[in-house]
Amino acid sequence: MVKNVEVHDIPISLTKDINPPYSIFTSSEKWVIVTLASIAGVFSPLTAYIYLPTIPMIATAFHKTIELTNLTVTVYLVFQGVSPMVWGTLADRIGRRPTSLGCLFVLSLACIGLALVPTTHFWLLMVLRCLQAVGSASTLTIGAGIISDIATPAERGGFFGMFTAGPQVGPALGPVIGGVLADKLGWRSIFWFVCISSSACFIVMVTFLPETLRSIVRNGGILPPIQYRPLLPIIGRGRNNSEGEHPPSRKLRNPFRLFACVDILNLLVFNGIQYAVFTTILATISSLLEIRYPQMTEMDVGLCYLTSGGGLALGAMFSGKLMDWDYRTTKEQFTQTIAAQQGIPGDIINEEDIPIEVVRLKRLPLWMIIFCTATAGYGWSLQARATIAVPLVLQFVIGFSEIAVLTTVQTLLVDLVPSQGSSVTACNNLVRCSMGALLVSMIDLILDQLGVGWTFVLLGGICFISLPLVWLAVCIGPRCRAGRSARNSELTLR
Repeated sequence: MVKNVEVHDIPISLTKDINPPYSIFTSSEKWVIVTLASIAGVFSPLTAYIYLPTIPMIATAFHKTIELTNLTVTVYLVFQGVSPMVWGTLADRIGRRPTSLGCLFVLSLACIGLALVPTTHFWLLMVLRCLQAVGSASTLTIGAGIISDIATPAERGGFFGMFTAGPQVGPALGPVIGGVLADKLGWRSIFWFVCISSSACFIVMVTFLPETLRSIVRNGGILPPIQYRPLLPIIGRGRNNSEGEHPPSRKLRNPFRLFACVDILNLLVFNGIQYAVFTTILATISSLLEIRYPQMTEMDVGLCYLTSGGGLALGAMFSGKLMDWDYRTTKEQFTQTIAAQQGIPGDIINEEDIPIEVVRLKRLPLWMIIFCTATAGYGWSLQARATIAVPLVLQFVIGFSEIAVLTTVQTLLVDLVPSQGSSVTACNNLVRCSMGALLVSMIDLILDQLGVGWTFVLLGGICFISLPLVWLAVCIGPRCRAGRSARNSELTLR
């Protein structure tokens, strides 16, 4: 486990808590907002995974080889990694609501084009897949920014757990829905399905989602200009105390500067390694099961994704609630110790003095050990052709432990730069998608050289040897945070 930091080693800034609440939204309203963001976030993985079962049919329809048709997956991954850097930066500048609606609008248009694309224009299929990625991939990035706007550090774990659980529907149900639709209605039906569902989500967001960007509405108490308001402003009704004429001028921040922050870069690399390994495991499920269990039909293989999806959903919610509990208990111990040592009332201790790296990462080594062990066992269960229940149970454990790791790191990243929640999530998405695409492109070669069992031992080992990065985050985190805080204070005074 991560070593605890002594309280007397941490500088304390003491100010009376006379500030207004962090957010004027009630707890139930926050959950509604996060649920809306989570529903929108479903489209990022859903759009990717629902497409996979249709690749052979699309290759036949366009008279192309499977290898050439797979380029539509490659370009999708490229734009899925790059486009959130643009959308995330815009979300941190012009607002969460307009960028969320813009993403869903672009996604709907792209799906209409894909559903109608002539089979004689393969290049157009490629272009529209890129546009589809631009529209879908950034919904997760914007949702993370929304959580940073409305949730204090004590709440963020649970909200991120709920928010992360929603998008896990994509990997779990995407292949099943895609296979059924393609089999019964043809490959074009998957695009109509995504178009209709994303359009419905767009209508719901237009109707109910409020603007949350703190530079526009502060804690939600400032009524934004009319173009930022939902059609039915029932969330926060009656608690807005003033109306802003125009959004204040905000400088466009370069998200790539976040890579210069050593503590953030360290977490991005660590998270990218775990995500790349997990993506590789998901990408090889269908091919390995078809080879090792030839009696299974395509529908059977698709249903096998439900176990990993179930692990992902439950792991996200459980780990999120656990992070909130860890934060509350650590804060209580921290304030009690300071009060006893210095005779200071605990209610005037600044939350920024809480050792957030220790709080968030204390359980991460345990999740990592479970994930690495389950990954190695999963590979050998396939190698030995064990009864199908064994790899399915291990898929559940892998999904549960991996999403606990990813949710923990994502929450900490937003804690470190809450004013750039969308931008830092976009950086996270860029790093992990790039590393995931690289490892997925190599996995067939590794399987051929090492075999199934040793390949998954290697994947688990790669994750295990990245554990020192967790301790590095704890060691350098407080110093890096203090440096950023000092620089931000200097910029504010200028």
